[in-house]
Amino acid sequence: MIQVLAEKPEHPFEWLDVTDPDPEELHEIAKKFNLHESSVNDCMQPDHLPKYEIVGDEGDIFIIFRMHTEEVTSQADTVRELTDKVSIFVKEDRIITIHKKAWPQSEEIQKEYLNSENCKSTHHILNEIIKTGLATYDSHASHLNREIEVSETNMFLKNRKSSLLEKLYYLKRKVDVTRRILILTFEIVDKIDNQPGNTYTRDTRDLYVKLHSIYDTLFENTNHLLNIYFSLSSQRTNETIRVLTIFSVFFMPLTFIVGVYGMNFEFMPELKMKFGYPGVMLLMAAITGGIYYWFKKRGWL
Repeated sequence: MIQVLAEKPEHPFEWLDVTDPDPEELHEIAKKFNLHESSVNDCMQPDHLPKYEIVGDEGDIFIIFRMHTEEVTSQADTVRELTDKVSIFVKEDRIITIHKKAWPQSEEIQKEYLNSENCKSTHHILNEIIKTGLATYDSHASHLNREIEVSETNMFLKNRKSSLLEKLYYLKRKVDVTRRILILTFEIVDKIDNQPGNTYTRDTRDLYVKLHSIYDTLFENTNHLLNIYFSLSSQRTNETIRVLTIFSVFFMPLTFIVGVYGMNFEFMPELKMKFGYPGVMLLMAAITGGIYYWFKKRGWL
């Protein structure tokens, strides 16, 4: 579906927004507006990472930008599941945006920015597209931060189950993939904000720096949380082994005594003694008490 969001002579440029085109329709658009073949091929790849390049002899700009998708499943951990791709072809008097899913930000730009005094060229529209696209990462950063806090509470105050480790894995993957997408988006932001003193593009760069810092912090927090999880699990295992070791130390000498007197040799004088059995019981009790006193004195109990 092709939608005209801005056209001449009402604006000094035209803006065409294309939603979910099939290959044949995309090639017709490329032929009509003289789009570069390599850019069209990149546009058709759903998993393509962010890029900024100048193509053709006229210095046209081609951008692949990925914004955060609105609905994210609990086990989403790939670029396609976490982000939506928008391909942007920019000329002096024309901008074409191509995407597969519906893109509500385009309507916001058309209503709130397109008719304002600040929108005078395709460069201004491009800057606004990147800015609104970056803003989609902000709300999801807050959601990820809440998930980290919930996981941290479950880890320290509740039972640590295997489902918690699985949740931490997908949480780490979400943060890691989103962070890498933002790193690759830097070139786009840097190329757009190439004029000193431009307040609007500087705001876009400031938003990018803020998001990059937030996702760096989230990345460190998720790694730290995973390390704590494994440390606590190791501590729990060590505690279990410590208790079992203490029990084994108590029963080791008792087992030795029982083993000696269970050999049933014919000449064992203790077996003929009247008080042999109670004597051995008292000896075993004394050994147990001595071990307990020793452990208590050393602070092992």
